[in-house]
Amino acid sequence: IGAGIGGVALGVACLHRGIPFTLYERDSGFDARSQGYGLTLQQASRAIEGLGVFSLDEGVISTRHVVHTTDGKVIAEWGVRKWLPSDAKTAPKRTNVHIARQSLRLALLEQLGGHEAVHWGHQLVGFKEGEGVDLSFQVEGEIKSAHADLVVGADGIRSSVRRLLIGEEASPLCYLGCIVILGICPLEDIKGIDRSLLDSATVFQTANGNERIYMMPYSSNSVMWQLSFPMPEKEAKALSAQGPQALKEEACRRCQWHDPIPQVLAATMEAQVSGYPVYDRALLEPELLEKGAQVTLIGDAAHPMSPFKGQGANQALLDALALARGIKKGCRPMPQWREAGVRKSVLTEFESEMLERSATKVKDSAEAAQFLHSDIVLYEGDEPRGRCLKRKGENEKK
Repeated sequence: IGAGIGGVALGVACLHRGIPFTLYERDSGFDARSQGYGLTLQQASRAIEGLGVFSLDEGVISTRHVVHTTDGKVIAEWGVRKWLPSDAKTAPKRTNVHIARQSLRLALLEQLGGHEAVHWGHQLVGFKEGEGVDLSFQVEGEIKSAHADLVVGADGIRSSVRRLLIGEEASPLCYLGCIVILGICPLEDIKGIDRSLLDSATVFQTANGNERIYMMPYSSNSVMWQLSFPMPEKEAKALSAQGPQALKEEACRRCQWHDPIPQVLAATMEAQVSGYPVYDRALLEPELLEKGAQVTLIGDAAHPMSPFKGQGANQALLDALALARGIKKGCRPMPQWREAGVRKSVLTEFESEMLERSATKVKDSAEAAQFLHSDIVLYEGDEPRGRCLKRKGENEKK
């Protein structure tokens, strides 16, 4: 249920393994809403190959990361270009690939044969477990039924499957104290300034202990920016509801900093701006998921996290691959797994691995929501901003 990154990736992983599946999505089509912005494939860049995507035509690789104060002073720099001479023959194996979320989603969808592989316009309204699972969908004002051996909720932070399975009260949305405003700007609209930070291979961030902006390549000819700052939840919801114009004005007002930040913000079209309060949820206890004998969750439906470690899509991709591998392994030979049930054959082991793997990412992402908007972000040192916090925690344990 859900044709975002996780759901489509699960479909691809099932297809490769000969596992029959049906993919349902409540949106009316691929472009029905703003599908987020850019994402960075970190450890999941290997998982992408496991999903049959060997080259991302739209992907851009960054080789330098710079941190500034608001007047443009460099307080940290790392990456291949910092550490290797430019004529070095061998680049390190691990690289971060930046790609628009929709480009990755489309690359995965094409593995399934395109848009027809998804049942669009299907809003899940209920399910009932018995011999398999009976599902009810609202489709164009009518209720349609379906049946499955296993239901996977890949329907995001406000998951219908999760709500129907464990309710809202068990693990409600948790506000992380800040808002993010996002935008995409074509590089051709930036003129007359030093463009060394806009070379399509540099990621940079600038912070003052309260506001923090992060800019990365979005495609070969555009950049994405993400501004975040603390704000009470009520105000953050109100600002988000005011829409793109108010969000862009707020961003410009707060970020009259070093070049090229004001120019990029000014040149971003309002249609390319969005913003939302940042939430996660308390970590799921395995017992909560065990309520579903033939139902499970992946991605943000299982373990939503703040965007500040760039791990949401990476974890969803790893979840999808792990679940498909678990089904392939646990559902052979045919008669035995039906007798034992899909929970015992597949789900308990899969969920245990998923929850353990994602728990540190949820925790680190929540901590980043705090320290990126504090003076910790301003320390000088050529390393990612989270490492200082980790060292501090380790020293306190000693």
